[in-house]
Amino acid sequence: MRGLLLVTGANGFVGSALCEALERAGHGLRRAVRGPGNTGAPRATVAVGDIGAKTDWRDALAGSDCVVHLAARTHVLREAAADPLAEYRRVNVEGTRRLAEQAAAAGVRRLVFLSSVKVNGERTVSQAFVEGDPPRPEDAYGISKWEAEQELLQIARATGLEVVVLRPPLVYGPGVKGNFLRLLRLVARGVPLPLASVHNWRSLVYLGNLVDAILTATGAPQSAGQTYLVSDGEDVPTPDLIRAIARALGAQPRLFPCPPALLRAAAALAGRGGEAARLTGSLQVDSSRIRRELGWQPPFTLGQGLAETARWFKSGER
Repeated sequence: MRGLLLVTGANGFVGSALCEALERAGHGLRRAVRGPGNTGAPRATVAVGDIGAKTDWRDALAGSDCVVHLAARTHVLREAAADPLAEYRRVNVEGTRRLAEQAAAAGVRRLVFLSSVKVNGERTVSQAFVEGDPPRPEDAYGISKWEAEQELLQIARATGLEVVVLRPPLVYGPGVKGNFLRLLRLVARGVPLPLASVHNWRSLVYLGNLVDAILTATGAPQSAGQTYLVSDGEDVPTPDLIRAIARALGAQPRLFPCPPALLRAAAALAGRGGEAARLTGSLQVDSSRIRRELGWQPPFTLGQGLAETARWFKSGER
């Protein structure tokens, strides 16, 4: 990879780690963030404001050779929008289209787009998702990511902009939030969890592995126009994941049996059906294509990734 690289969503979970990796490697870097933030923001940071169909990316794009587009409306725990799908589309579809159009006009060579396995679907049954599977997004976030992918491919065909799409499953690592952080807290506190009877398989990707895959995608000539699923390559049942988290935290895993169907029913009554479905159901991705075509290998194992995540968690930096 040569030239200046623009990272959108540079102060987010993935963006912060990616920017740190780029700085360590000595790459030219510009950060795009929504607001000016604090006065300690690094140099070469451009505030682009609200993201949507009218965002002006031109100052951020000036002189850039490649864009990694991470900025997005992600999962909202307490949704306040009257029309959530419209709000997801405004940021994730219209904002992405605007960025790609202005990137092509500015002479940007490549755009790497962080999508989501939710484009493929919410669960697997007998085999892992592959890139060629028919997309079956179910929620507003997944739908918006799929539509954004389609917009990018149209712009690529019309302008010659090289587009690479990455679809990760659940991303964990230092700075993680949401359900994974909640699981870390429960295991650290020794809370008994009714998951011993769960027999499923889940794919995950460690933050450091995802950053490495993004860096690979920015420079590999053969990745232009391609979509890749990215994971650690070490799928794990939920009970085994909890045991591995406990080992990393130096805690004792406390699991007890409960029929998964009963667990899902109880969770649905409590308004947490989606969370229970993720803990008890399977979602696997086959990431062999990016390994085969780009020669990419995840630099960290699942154990190493969980150890780094646990070290961050125990440090209290959250």
